[in-house]
Amino acid sequence: MPDRTKRIVIVDLGVGNIRSVAHSFSLVGATPIVTSDPKELAGADRIVLPGVGAFGEYKHQLDKTGLTEVLTREVREGGKPMMGICLGMQVLGSASEELGTFDGLGWIPGRVKRLDVQVAPHLRIPHMGWNSLRVTTRTPLFDGMGDEAMFYFVHSYALHPDDPRHTVAECEHGEVFCAAVQRDNVFATQFHPEKSQRDGLALLDRFLRWTP
Repeated sequence: MPDRTKRIVIVDLGVGNIRSVAHSFSLVGATPIVTSDPKELAGADRIVLPGVGAFGEYKHQLDKTGLTEVLTREVREGGKPMMGICLGMQVLGSASEELGTFDGLGWIPGRVKRLDVQVAPHLRIPHMGWNSLRVTTRTPLFDGMGDEAMFYFVHSYALHPDDPRHTVAECEHGEVFCAAVQRDNVFATQFHPEKSQRDGLALLDRFLRWTP
């Protein structure tokens, strides 16, 4: 069983439905703290980085608030487990091609590119709706989930990791794209677990149990 007394901090940059993420964690027994206070992140046992919107503005807010430095110290250097969601996954990359070229955190080397649906013109962007995954690398975070597991996506861009070993799950919308990444103590999903009902809650529960 996960230790429910651990401090789960959800980073709040004022973008996206952060309260929905917090509520979903509460449904699996956690008592998350929603904040942008660097001191709270320093005191966290696990960190969640959700986000929607424009890549450049999101990264700018991380830098402006000092959270880039704090996340690097606590997660990359300190080894705290972290989960990124949607834009919180994309910002882990080296750079994004959304509305220009913007640098990311560089924790998962690779570029964020717009989805290519030219081979399937009946498909629309943004990719919005329910899809299954193909798990490509074994990880405790997806253990026990069968092919019937479904997750909810809302996005127009996707991260393309340079190292295929960082991709742990794929999905397809016109092209095959990376749906989840993991590197050491960092895990992230392009889909929204907080919108994915039973399977999403099961994934959040696994994150609480996860020992990288």
